[in-house]
Amino acid sequence: MQPLEYGVATASYQVEGAVDEDGRGRSIWDTLCDRPGAILDGSSGAVACDQYHRLDEDLDLVRDLGVSTYRFSVAWPRVQPSGSGPANEPGLDYYDRLVDGLLARGLRPLPTLYHWDLPQPLEDVGGWPVRETSERFADYAALVHGRLGDRVADWTTLNEPWCSAFLGYAAGIHAPGRREPDAAYAAAHHLLLGHALAAEAVGGSGIVLNLTTVYADDADAAEAARFVDAVHNGIWLDPLLDGRYPQVLVDAGPPLADGELVRDSDLARIRGSAAWVGVNFYTPSRVTSAAPAGRAVGQDAGAYPHAPPHGYAPRDPRTAMGWEVLPESLEELLVGLSRRAPDLPLRVTENGAAYDDDRRAADGSVDDPDRIAYFEAHLAAVDRARAAGADVRTYVAWTLLDNFEWAEGYTKKFGLVEVEPGTLRRIPKASYRWFAEHVCG
Repeated sequence: MQPLEYGVATASYQVEGAVDEDGRGRSIWDTLCDRPGAILDGSSGAVACDQYHRLDEDLDLVRDLGVSTYRFSVAWPRVQPSGSGPANEPGLDYYDRLVDGLLARGLRPLPTLYHWDLPQPLEDVGGWPVRETSERFADYAALVHGRLGDRVADWTTLNEPWCSAFLGYAAGIHAPGRREPDAAYAAAHHLLLGHALAAEAVGGSGIVLNLTTVYADDADAAEAARFVDAVHNGIWLDPLLDGRYPQVLVDAGPPLADGELVRDSDLARIRGSAAWVGVNFYTPSRVTSAAPAGRAVGQDAGAYPHAPPHGYAPRDPRTAMGWEVLPESLEELLVGLSRRAPDLPLRVTENGAAYDDDRRAADGSVDDPDRIAYFEAHLAAVDRARAAGADVRTYVAWTLLDNFEWAEGYTKKFGLVEVEPGTLRRIPKASYRWFAEHVCG
């Protein structure tokens, strides 16, 4: 088995800023951030980490970390402000500079075409619940590939479509902030179709899924746990691997049973369309019949429409997000997936933890032993999974910089590098130095 490659990741809306510069259009996240109460601290990604203007500094941080890969996302509204039509050349120029900067530093670019920032004009005509959005996504993918494909060998289509569909269109806590359960299932299908169409446009590419292990915490929760597993994992893996949706979801009566929405030709196209699968993993999900409906995998239970009544019972220790720390479940997930699809390469494309970062070293930098322990334990879990035969080729830490953490605003910190409020000065944490020395050294 080839040696494990290491990387670090960011996402466009979380770090770039410059939302009104060089022809960038509005995204659904710009719109959601304008809604009072939508973001915990009332903030937005308008400035974020200002990576748009500090690109070289951040690429130097990636190089000095010692990783081989930088996973980043391309902002669709920066490249195609209306979501259709010709490219915005200054937007593509920025990603030219990013890719060239990585290659000049000996780093491999791993771009993600969609990390949640849908152009607002596409949402205005229906968003992901509308079939045409899949087709527009494929057109956009072809534009980006046409500019960067001579230097980028590996592509990711979607990041965590579960969040796009179910947090965005069912729970309503992510953009576009809608609470329409049936629309969430339609969005899920069109996201998968969009992935398949984009994969055809750019050649062999992967898809990144935030898969999780789902445990029934008591005997009465077994049915609910099966449903949660189907909505969170099976709704993506079953079409990609087997060309069908989980029967439990079809039987529940959402749009997945609608032959006009889910056409046989769609499923044939989706099946086998992923050259590899990226696994974003943070925490397991424990489903219980005893607790009131609440937060699962750190998010609202409304993200599981049509599920039997259930709640969640994460155990200690937990991160600042309230997420249970259980590295053994990452090992279980990777081994199980590799046994189900032994010829499908896997990558851990996000793994990391938010902590309060309230400890300081003598030089004033963040001393974050909890984050170091989290990385150490999960890297060991990946090693065990590989030893058990899982074809895991890459481990990517989330994230390079403290950034705009979606609905949590700037209240949660996942970064290896602190971004000082106000000045935006980058200050590496103890975890950055540990990762450079003990993982990449």
